[in-house]
Amino acid sequence: MLVLLSPAKKLDYDSPVRTTLHTEPLFVKQAAELIKVLKKKSVEDIAGLMKLSDALAQLNADRYAEWKPRFTQADSRQAILAFNGDVYEGLDAPSLSDSQLKWAQQHVAMLSGLYGVLRPLDLMRPYRLEMGTRLETSSGTNLYQFWGSTIAQYLNEQLAETPDGKKGNGVVVNLASEEYFKAVDLKTLNARVVQCVFQDYKSDAWKIISFHAKRARGLMARYIIQNKVKQPEKLAGFDAEGYAFAKEVSSEDRLVFRRRQA
Repeated sequence: MLVLLSPAKKLDYDSPVRTTLHTEPLFVKQAAELIKVLKKKSVEDIAGLMKLSDALAQLNADRYAEWKPRFTQADSRQAILAFNGDVYEGLDAPSLSDSQLKWAQQHVAMLSGLYGVLRPLDLMRPYRLEMGTRLETSSGTNLYQFWGSTIAQYLNEQLAETPDGKKGNGVVVNLASEEYFKAVDLKTLNARVVQCVFQDYKSDAWKIISFHAKRARGLMARYIIQNKVKQPEKLAGFDAEGYAFAKEVSSEDRLVFRRRQA
């Protein structure tokens, strides 16, 4: 079973890192191709392409200029410790043990506009490049065309390394956003996909509230890592921060979790 997560816009390269465990990103060659394209963009181009303020556009132009296809713990950080948005606050990776991080390395994949797929311990340099960016490359007019079937092929290979995956019984638990999950070519992916939906009760109705849902995705990823969950049926036991499995509105491949008060 593999868990998919989106990256975060917010990054943390300042707080202390308590582990030296690390690996190299898998798709450095492809990332370097994208950086080559981005380096040719002016600050104004970047601001318009990504809808950024001038200050953020300048910051990222500088990042592209400084980017190199080599990674050390002096200039890079493990991806699961570098991302710092709502999802990753729920995941709280810095509090995971080294053994838990090693388990996550085999069972969690973070989708990335620049790096394609990042495993938790892959070192990455700071960047901003959302998957939905309409960046023109030799492969097409956007990043979905650039990555093509690459991400799905990797997921197939990773799933095939597990006993169940070899029998064609691999499962992908999608905790990523729609923008990022679209980068997974479902025609290529050889796995069952299970979606997790998180709803809160508000104004007399069950609703997906973005902030809470993002945090819940991180909480679910943490639950999976801590309990080494390998079967989607075991996800029903998730009960962090008041959520409970709502069997009556769930299906085999769409698991709904609800809570009445945040």
